[in-house]
Amino acid sequence: MRLKQMAYISIAAATLMGSSIALANDAAALRGKLTNIDNLHAKFQQKVTDVNNKPIQTGSGIFALSYPNKFYWHLTEPDESLIVADGSSLWIYNPFAEEVTVMDVSQAVDASPIALLVHRDEATWSQYNVMQSAKKSGCFDIVPKEAKGSVIAVTVCFNNNQLSAFDLTDEQGNLSQFSLLEQRNVTPTEQSLFHFALPENVDIDDQRLKQIQ
Repeated sequence: MRLKQMAYISIAAATLMGSSIALANDAAALRGKLTNIDNLHAKFQQKVTDVNNKPIQTGSGIFALSYPNKFYWHLTEPDESLIVADGSSLWIYNPFAEEVTVMDVSQAVDASPIALLVHRDEATWSQYNVMQSAKKSGCFDIVPKEAKGSVIAVTVCFNNNQLSAFDLTDEQGNLSQFSLLEQRNVTPTEQSLFHFALPENVDIDDQRLKQIQ
């Protein structure tokens, strides 16, 4: 009986080891693709469906990134919203509510794993499991090891080495699908995208101050 138990344990250990190696290889493959993307500017089309695959919303906007730690997300339709990571702080602006939330850029990955696109440090990546998607060719699934934010899973897709699409699944089961169009490099004059100009007469929720307290 003890020999059988040892055999089962050995098989389980070998299976886990094989899975760990496969995950490590997939993470390395994704990070290898991302190293080729130091900056990117693109238009995006958005489609949101609920847990029953019922359409909720469509939208469009501008997406840009610049390594390290700079990120620009401007939803222009149907309702405007703006997210800017300037290298040290992350700004989230809701023009309709006239509210701005600001947090340390290190919190951006907790808010959404999509911020991994501009993070390459081992400490950050070690918080996530990465595997090649079984549903979509050329895609990688990214799942946090511990749930922290409202986004519970991200799928990042490539056409060869070009970032082409990504999906975000939230804790309610809603799926946001983004397809990228007209990809190109960020021009020198467009570096201003990664600087957030604080509008007048808005309410500010400064999460950085709350961290210090």
